[in-house]
Amino acid sequence: MNKTIGILLIIVGVAMLIWTGFTYTKKEKIIDAGPIQVSADREKTVNWPPYLGGVLVIGGIVIIAVSKK
Repeated sequence: MNKTIGILLIIVGVAMLIWTGFTYTKKEKIIDAGPIQVSADREKTVNWPPYLGGVLVIGGIVIIAVSKK
């Protein structure tokens, strides 16, 4: 079980090092006056620090190294 968690942490950490964030589009209502509705597409971004991916990779390696067979 611990090796699985360690491998998962390594995979997620490497992915976080490669991709430092992502963007998505959200539709928001601007005006809602009875039958008249005006909406706009707003682009949102989610970013995380690159060092967090490195911490996860190191944590995964430590978990794999310490886990018993």
